[in-house]
Amino acid sequence: MSYQVLARKWRPRTFASLVGQEHVVRALTHALTEQRLHHAYLFTGTRGVGKTTLARILAKALNCESGVTATPCGVCSACREIDSGRFVDLLEVDAATNTKVDEMRQLLENAVYAPTRGRFKVYVIDEVHMLSNSAFNAMLKTLEEPPEHVKFILATTDPQKIPVTVLSRCLQFNLKQMTPPLIAGHLKHILEAESISAEAAALQLLARSAAGSMRDALSLLDQAIAHGSGKIEGAQVREMLGAVDLDHLFSIADALLAGDAAAMLQVADDMATRSLSFDTALQEMAGLFTRLQIAQLAPQAIADDLPERSRLLEIAARLDPEFVQLAYQIAVHGRQELPLAPDEQAGFIMTLLRLYAFRPVPDDESGGRQQGAAPADGPVASSSTLAPGQTAAPAEAGAGVGWHDILAALKLGGMARELAQHCELRELGKARMVLGLSPTHRHLLMKPAQDKLQQSLAGHFGHPLQLAIELEEGSGDTPAAAAQRDHRERMDRAIASVEQDGFVRQVIETFDATLIESSIKPI
Repeated sequence: MSYQVLARKWRPRTFASLVGQEHVVRALTHALTEQRLHHAYLFTGTRGVGKTTLARILAKALNCESGVTATPCGVCSACREIDSGRFVDLLEVDAATNTKVDEMRQLLENAVYAPTRGRFKVYVIDEVHMLSNSAFNAMLKTLEEPPEHVKFILATTDPQKIPVTVLSRCLQFNLKQMTPPLIAGHLKHILEAESISAEAAALQLLARSAAGSMRDALSLLDQAIAHGSGKIEGAQVREMLGAVDLDHLFSIADALLAGDAAAMLQVADDMATRSLSFDTALQEMAGLFTRLQIAQLAPQAIADDLPERSRLLEIAARLDPEFVQLAYQIAVHGRQELPLAPDEQAGFIMTLLRLYAFRPVPDDESGGRQQGAAPADGPVASSSTLAPGQTAAPAEAGAGVGWHDILAALKLGGMARELAQHCELRELGKARMVLGLSPTHRHLLMKPAQDKLQQSLAGHFGHPLQLAIELEEGSGDTPAAAAQRDHRERMDRAIASVEQDGFVRQVIETFDATLIESSIKPI
């Protein structure tokens, strides 16, 4: 006996066995039970979610010899012939290959004749959006007032292309994409029935790769069984799909936390050696940062049986939530920019280095200060610090008196640090601090960053402190501006020192050379 692929062998034959479309099944079951039958149904949804399967089950429910029922018997001649595709009164039409008006007219001319064997003559038109406008117009009259013995079931992946005149004549049901846990659970059920062993991680990988399509998942499962000689293992499935092992992504996260750029690039080289897709890698990386953010803000939403749960929670505890948001954006934008890169590996490497460049820098790695803060010996507006309870005079507040010193004492990272660096101190009271932020930097005004800055300030002063940030232009003498000014001054001194060097001046005069200032780095 020839082998039957899993997608056909396990195609649902009753409403009860249909997976993931309970909302549609419930509506159709009630309509069939109460004998409230419409003459035209429209099933919409992406590929492999059960549109054609649902149409066949509905055809059985309408033509079962036991009567119109939500639970067709499955053993009568009508049910068996519909399951095998041999029922004479079930006409399945592929609109993608029958798009012309003449073909539609010929089809509809036969609608006036009574069914040969069944109770109803059922027309199932798949990918109905592919019909031409003339073909749609030809079917409108029949679709609106069909003979009593005719039922239309239309299916499409693109309902937007169907004329409104057709949509208004149908009961429309939107089939949902399958979620990965739902697909993985169904695959597990099938494999248990087939007596095939499988690793949970492998099924989850197949479920994610199916992108919401149960049919795609079953096709991939068939391929995985053949690839693994009857066993479904995670490593073999990853090799089959060319998928990125989560270990690669976790290694990147570990290297990022350790501040080891070389280790991050080594992971990229290992992936290139295995010919893995860097586009898929960035997609999976964005998914990882999504799960990390969930682990940080809603850890109860991480399933207890998730294989990588403990490692997710461990990494999530070591990363700032603000940086995870930024890292997600970097991964998404890196994927968008991949076609513009010299090659995919170069684009992936630049994304990794971007993550590295924007990572939070601990105090011991930045010489006892947060990255971007004004250096201790750099110019500041004033060395005095406002004590709690003191309010700056308007003229002094504009100059940012004391804010540089307060910020230097705070241990901030990520977006909270960036927000604080671009603020000026307006007022400092016993229980309230007011900062000013230029509207140019309003993108930094995110609630998580404000909350973290407020918590850090409360810890610094030793009591609760209400923080208010006003969007308005100030003097511009922020810690970020001071750091930039200091860098510019040191750069100017470095350039002047090079220009005054005797050997450099001699080379310039002899060869009419030009000094490239961008190549000079201040010490």
